[in-house]
Amino acid sequence: MTEAQFTIRATMPDDWRAVRAIRLEMLKDTPIAYTETLSEAFGHDEREWRRRGARGDAADGISLVAELDGGTWVGTMGCVSFRDEPWPMLVSVYVAEGYRGRAAGVTDALLGEVEAWASSRASGLMLHVHEDNARARAAYERRGFAATGSTIPYPLNRRQRELEMVKRL
Repeated sequence: MTEAQFTIRATMPDDWRAVRAIRLEMLKDTPIAYTETLSEAFGHDEREWRRRGARGDAADGISLVAELDGGTWVGTMGCVSFRDEPWPMLVSVYVAEGYRGRAAGVTDALLGEVEAWASSRASGLMLHVHEDNARARAAYERRGFAATGSTIPYPLNRRQRELEMVKRL
């Protein structure tokens, strides 16, 4: 990984092409990390991608991107508050391969912004991670998340599980 300057910002509806591009990249890179298939994502129209871009300024959530000085997106992370959950949920986490790890700082910068948003709403943050996604689980543990012991079925294959992890803010 080379030294790169990036900024963290909220996504907007006009970002729809970049939102689509990074989502397709995410689904190709780690399909088990998300509850949507690549073929489903390819089927969305511009209206859907604009709706996703608008999540950057939603009342019940936030969608952030790590953007290089040249405009390339190298990471994204979202958070949403669900009425039936005690804490906001971390969602749609992705950092491009060359920008992963503590030295790059992308994950920590994105997570720091999500935690700031979530801390104004709750005392903690939760997430679900696929039981076979060891890389993500380790990254979350390094950043203070702990497994609760609760699981839910993985929506794309009900025989597989997602593990619940939480972090107090």
